[in-house]
Amino acid sequence: MRYHDNRVDGIQIAYIGGGSRGWAWSFMTDLAMEEQLSGTVRLYDIDVEAARANEIIGNALSRRADVAGKWDYRTVETLEEALTGVDFVVISILPKTFDEMEVDVHMPERLGIYQSVGDTAGPGGMMRALRTIPMFVEFAEGIQKYCPKAWIINYTNPMSLCVKTLYHVFPEIKAFGCCHEVFGTQKVLAGILEKEMGWEEDSVARQDIQVNVLGINHFTWFDYASYKGIDLFPVYRKFIEANFEKGYEKVDNSWANSSFACAHRVKMDLFLRYGLIAAAGDRHLAEFMPGEVYLKDPETVKSWKFGLTPVSWRKNQLKERLERSRRLLSGEEQIELKATGEEGIQLMKALCGLRRLVSNVNIPNTGRQIGNLPESAVVETNAVFERDAIRPVLAGKIPENVLELMMPHVRNHERILEAALSGNRELVVEAFLEDPLVKGRASEEEVRKLVQDMMEATL
Repeated sequence: MRYHDNRVDGIQIAYIGGGSRGWAWSFMTDLAMEEQLSGTVRLYDIDVEAARANEIIGNALSRRADVAGKWDYRTVETLEEALTGVDFVVISILPKTFDEMEVDVHMPERLGIYQSVGDTAGPGGMMRALRTIPMFVEFAEGIQKYCPKAWIINYTNPMSLCVKTLYHVFPEIKAFGCCHEVFGTQKVLAGILEKEMGWEEDSVARQDIQVNVLGINHFTWFDYASYKGIDLFPVYRKFIEANFEKGYEKVDNSWANSSFACAHRVKMDLFLRYGLIAAAGDRHLAEFMPGEVYLKDPETVKSWKFGLTPVSWRKNQLKERLERSRRLLSGEEQIELKATGEEGIQLMKALCGLRRLVSNVNIPNTGRQIGNLPESAVVETNAVFERDAIRPVLAGKIPENVLELMMPHVRNHERILEAALSGNRELVVEAFLEDPLVKGRASEEEVRKLVQDMMEATL
C-alpha cells in the first residue's frame, strides 16, 4: 500500500466467493464510490467462470468516468494466488448449493420444526456450519501461510462459527465479522422517533442513533439507545404500546410482499418481555427462541407479521441474479452508483488510517467486552476501528433473563465446532437436542434420525 495526499493506493484485496454475484456487486459498488482507496481485487471462487464474469463486470465499472475508486479486478485460480501478500481478505461464500440449503431449511419441517432463515441457528444453521467449518479451516491455514498480517472481513453465515473457526486455527489472525442487522434496527428506531416527534420522514440518519450493542450475531440487543440527548427507550415503549398489533413497517416494504421484510412485532414482543431492544431482523430473532413462541407453525409466523423464506424463493432469486449478470456482461445494464448501506469499505478506510470509526463487529470475547459470556465465545459489540487496530468497546453484562436465552446457542457453537473438526456425530445430536427450536418438539429417536438424514443429504 502507498499513502499520499490523504489516500491509499496499491491496496491488494483477496475476494473469496462472490460467485452468486449479489454481495460481490455491492462490494464493487462501494469501492467504486470511494475516492480515497484504489488497488487490485483478486477474485477467487470454486466457480472460476463466475469469478471471470465478476472480473469483466468490475473492470467495466472501474473504467467509467463517473467512478471515483479505480480498481483492477483479476481472476485467480488457486487460494495461494488469491492470498499471497494481500492487505485484506473478504470472505463471502455459499457453502455448497441451495440444494443443500433446501435440506437445511425444509427437512426439519417433517417434525414440525420451522425455520425462517436457516443459516445461523436451529438445525439449518448447525448443518450449514458443519459444511462451512472445513472450508474456513482451509482459509485460515492459507491466511497463516500466505498473508498472516492481512485483515480478514467475513460476511459468511453462520457468522459466529465462521469467525470462531478462523481464530481456532490461527489464533493470531486479524479477522472480524460484518453484519448489517444492527443497522436495520437503528433505522427502525429512527423511523419510530420521527413518527413520535412528528418529524419529516428520513430526517434522522441511522448513524446518529447511538447504541450499545451486546450479544451474538443475529441475536444482538441494545441496552442503550439515544439520539441527540433523547433516551429512545421511552419513545420505543410508547410506540409499542400504541402500535403493538399493527407493528412498524414502511409502506413500500410490507412484510406480506417481501421474503425478507417484517413488521417488527417480534422485536416489540421481546422488548416487552425482556426490557432490551432486540437488534436483528425478526426472521433471525425468532430462530433463537423456543419453537413454540414465534415459529410454532406457518399460521403463528403469519400472526407475527414476518415470513418463512422458502429455499425455492432463493433459487428463483439466483436465476434473476444470473440473468442480471448476463445483462451486465453484455452492457445492456450498468451498475448503479448508489451506496449499499454496508460499512465494509469504511472499516477498511479506518484500518488504513484514513479515519476513525465505531461500528458493530463480531470477534472473540477475549477482551471480555461482554462480561458474563465466555472468553471463547464470538460476540457482537461495538468496537473502535483505527489504523491497523480494532479495539472492542466494553459493552457490560447481559441481563440474566436474556443470558438464559443466549447460552444454549453459545454452548452449541462449541459443540458444532468440535463436531466439525473431530467428526463426532454424537455432538451434533446433542446440539440438536439442546437447540431451542428443537427442544421438546420431537423425541430423541426422531432427532437422531433427522440428524442422520440431514448429514447424509448435505455433507
